[in-house]
Amino acid sequence: MIYEISYTALVFFFIFVGLVVGLSFYFGRKTRSSSSYYAAGGQIHWGVNGIAFAGDYLSAASFLGICGMIAVSGFDGFLYAIGFLGGWIVALFLIAEPFKRLGKYTFTDALNAKFNSRAITLSASVSTLIVSVFYLIPQMVGAGDLVMPLLGMPHWAGVLLVGAIVIVIVASAGMASTTYVQFLKGGLLIALSLVLTFFILKNGLTLTPDFKGSSSHYTFMELTPQVENDKVVAVSDWDVIAQQVIGDKTFVKLSQNGIERWFDWERGHNRSLLKEALTVTQQADGQTLYNGEPKENRRFYQVGHMSRIVVNGQEVEQTGPLSPFEFLSTLQKSEIVRFLQVKFPDGADQVSLYYQEPTLGASFMLPGLKYKIGRDANLWSKLDFISLMLALFLGTAALPHILIRYYTVKTPRDARKSTILAIAAIGGFYILTLFMGLGSAVNGVLDLESSNMAAPLLARAFGAVLFSIISAVAFATVLGTVAGLIVASSGAIAHDFIDVYLKKNLSDDRKVKLGKIAAFTVGIFAILLGMAFKGINVSFLVGWAFAIAASANLPAILFLLFWKKTSETGIAASIIVGIVSSLTIILTSPTMWDKYGLESESALHQLENPALISFPLAVLTVYLVSLRWPRRSPIADIENSTGP
Repeated sequence: MIYEISYTALVFFFIFVGLVVGLSFYFGRKTRSSSSYYAAGGQIHWGVNGIAFAGDYLSAASFLGICGMIAVSGFDGFLYAIGFLGGWIVALFLIAEPFKRLGKYTFTDALNAKFNSRAITLSASVSTLIVSVFYLIPQMVGAGDLVMPLLGMPHWAGVLLVGAIVIVIVASAGMASTTYVQFLKGGLLIALSLVLTFFILKNGLTLTPDFKGSSSHYTFMELTPQVENDKVVAVSDWDVIAQQVIGDKTFVKLSQNGIERWFDWERGHNRSLLKEALTVTQQADGQTLYNGEPKENRRFYQVGHMSRIVVNGQEVEQTGPLSPFEFLSTLQKSEIVRFLQVKFPDGADQVSLYYQEPTLGASFMLPGLKYKIGRDANLWSKLDFISLMLALFLGTAALPHILIRYYTVKTPRDARKSTILAIAAIGGFYILTLFMGLGSAVNGVLDLESSNMAAPLLARAFGAVLFSIISAVAFATVLGTVAGLIVASSGAIAHDFIDVYLKKNLSDDRKVKLGKIAAFTVGIFAILLGMAFKGINVSFLVGWAFAIAASANLPAILFLLFWKKTSETGIAASIIVGIVSSLTIILTSPTMWDKYGLESESALHQLENPALISFPLAVLTVYLVSLRWPRRSPIADIENSTGP
């Protein structure tokens, strides 16, 4: 898509960024010790920390990714929200209070509290770094996507911009400023999502979405062809160029006035119809054509509409305002037009084609469009779905940048209250994502090149001011989450690895300085990865981070808290097995095979998420290794670790 600079958005962008950077310098003057840098000195109020938890969690994956997935895949996208929220139940009942009792200000501190093991220090710091980097990738991708419509800048410039701002935030003040940034943007994001949901319901449903502030609804061409011997031979006012068969679909390339277009050939018993598709063609000479024309000609349209709206058994053009339940029930009875993608070579060119797929609302509102889990699903599809749900439910309680928030409050009781407040805020927000995602699917705002932009572009359909504020807050969301991740990463490098593992016995000042240097290094690395993974849905990418965290960290945490025979060797071994097994499966997955320029179908396996294999392996490892190599010295029991 081509986006023009919105000067209203520009104003709000600089206001929010200025506020965030100002907070950083304010708290930077108060940051004098490593404890205040990495854990805000443990002085954050539990209410602030609870909303900050929500702010940390409602990252690019939640606001951008889940809304986009729901818009594209219906209820299957909402499964991410269910999984993300369900993970907090594990954190509340198993992790929050006992984990607060163990540590000082990093995940490694807590895991090693009763052992003083260099093996645990090394493996846990490496795990923290890897999980944080994998979580950073989708945040940076989301930042690049946001900046394109917000500032009219290319994706790489957005990634570079957010990286630079976050490095300033973290290098200035560490966890204190990060917490208050998360508190501010978490509250604002929930409030603005309520406003956007109100506009969706007030507008209702229409067959021709065309709102003030959005581009006009595009009506796709439908042509009647002349057919001989199962081939299109002529179309009025068009020249027939080529015909391409992909699976059970046939696509026809036509030309008019030197401009080539692709059409989906829809054949039935009594009719034959060519329905216009959208294409992105990478030509052999390096030029990219959008619907057969250069990008600046603006022939690549925003999509997402309904082909039928049914109210009380009657088809209507529009509904008018709807209540939340009326909105959902009307969608279920109606028909939504989705756009599916196929890729194929056209001579020396490579074509990405998006064709229309009318889908019953009842199918859109039930599982099965993305994750095939019914009778017709193959074994890989079923295993992948189970693996994803396992990662989402177990990953939350093992994310290092979430775990370190338990050290920003004073007591274990405060840690529990923070978690309860976070669950309430996050649960309410995820209900809103369902309406925002469905609203994006039917209001003609989808950018086919990036599902991540569904919610902000929907806001733009209701006016420039709402779009500007929501986009600016979403950008602040990315800033805050990236800042928290970089703080966790810098702690793993400066405190866990250099100070503890290498036994450098750093002074407080030196530890903070090294943390800032580490933050700068990790920030640069995150920028490069954000550019490399452009175009992939951010919720999908976050699923990888959750899987690695669940596999590498959670077995070690649970066995440490609830099994007295757990040994330092067992913990270190399980972390290593969890990291290696999950990374191996990810790096050989169909998505990565596609990134390598290979056919995804030829990947070593068809499992996109590794948790189904890597988590049980890590659990088995910590149990067997602890039995084979028991702890070398008595360890005090973790007093009341499971108590109230």
